[in-house]
Amino acid sequence: MAPGHYFWAIFYFACLCSASLANNARVNFREKEKKILDQILGAGKYDARIRPSGINGTDDKATQVYVNMFLRSISKIDDYKMEYSVQLTFREQWLDERLKFDDIGGRLKYLTLTEANRVWMPDLFFSNEKEGHFHNIIMPNVYIRIFPYGSVLYSIRISLTLACPMNLKLYPLDRQVCSLRMASYGWTTADLVFLWKEGDPVQVVKNLHLPRFTLEKFLTDYCNSKTNTGEYSCLKVDLLFKREFSYYLIQIYIPCCMLVIVSWVSFWLDQGAVPARVSLGVTTLLTMATQTSGINASLPPVSYTKAIDVWTGVCLTFVFGALLEFALVNYASRSGWAADIHRENMKKKRRELEQASLDAASDLLDTDSNATFAMKPLVRHPGDPLALEKLRQCEVHMQAPKRQNCCRSWMSKFPTSPLKKIPCFGRGQCSRSKRIDVISRITFPLVFALFNLVYWSTYLFREEEED
Repeated sequence: MAPGHYFWAIFYFACLCSASLANNARVNFREKEKKILDQILGAGKYDARIRPSGINGTDDKATQVYVNMFLRSISKIDDYKMEYSVQLTFREQWLDERLKFDDIGGRLKYLTLTEANRVWMPDLFFSNEKEGHFHNIIMPNVYIRIFPYGSVLYSIRISLTLACPMNLKLYPLDRQVCSLRMASYGWTTADLVFLWKEGDPVQVVKNLHLPRFTLEKFLTDYCNSKTNTGEYSCLKVDLLFKREFSYYLIQIYIPCCMLVIVSWVSFWLDQGAVPARVSLGVTTLLTMATQTSGINASLPPVSYTKAIDVWTGVCLTFVFGALLEFALVNYASRSGWAADIHRENMKKKRRELEQASLDAASDLLDTDSNATFAMKPLVRHPGDPLALEKLRQCEVHMQAPKRQNCCRSWMSKFPTSPLKKIPCFGRGQCSRSKRIDVISRITFPLVFALFNLVYWSTYLFREEEED
């Protein structure tokens, strides 16, 4: 063959190669995806009602579904309804060998679907769900990826309101564990098994902020359940929440302490200032009752006593005790006034009797002023009735004073005289009522401080035991 023919043959072959490469460069992979989807999901080729085979394609093994999730937000934790709301991206992954396809030399990484009913789906449900909804703005937040080796990844964004049974015995010094449970509804463990994805199955968004709680940690576990129809696979996530105490310290504990201390101001007011002391006691009592009602309105009615119930109950008792103390002071003042009146009447009668006897003796002396009396000896004669009567009167007036008990002697040490002269009904009433006020000034703060010591040491120690 002539050299010219060789040249034209090589040129023709090069043109064919370049045309072939150009045609390959212009391949429409979207068309390839459509053809592959029609091929693997076409009518009569794939039945979404039949579950995939088990491990290594065996029909007698259960289909394994790996689960992981991403917690986007936790919007609220409701103590009254005992529930919490969460938004998450939920993912499931399983192997379905019927969906294998050619990846065109690694150029097709995966196929994407938006219709979940085109392939077989696990019948997973959230067992402690109260309400839930999908997100469809702007488009439905769901996708399905089919990989060349038959693996299927299902991802969806959902919002759930889940039940969270709470133990409020230590409220507001408590910690709560809220669970998120996922289980198979119809397939037993012989057909379908849920497993946590290895590595990091649960992820939480950074800088998660809750109004009154802090997410301390979370744990993943299994919770398979057995019923009359068989055993069903179940997964759960336990979220441990710690209640922020600073909010309750400012809103509840400090105001209650201030109300109790304000009720003690009546101990320093004069016992004669009846309107001021009654108004102060009633106002603090009503305010404390309103505070207690507001606290209980935000909590469910439970059969046990909560830590906040002990606090508000004792504070209410102290405020009510301050009001009763004024009633005791008022009663002591009035009883002392009646005793003083009775004592004054007895003294008045005694003075009248003594005056009458003196008048009779003076009349007798005036009548017999000229008579001569013989001096009687000072020695008492035996059997003299007049001498015996006078001796008896002397014994009565010279009896030894009664011994005071220790309680009366201790109470007498407190100052009972007012700082300035205050009009009283009698002489003993001011000292008696004043002594009650002075004792209350010391007793009420000491008992309240002792209660605080016992309360905080008890509940803080129990909180550590819960940890």
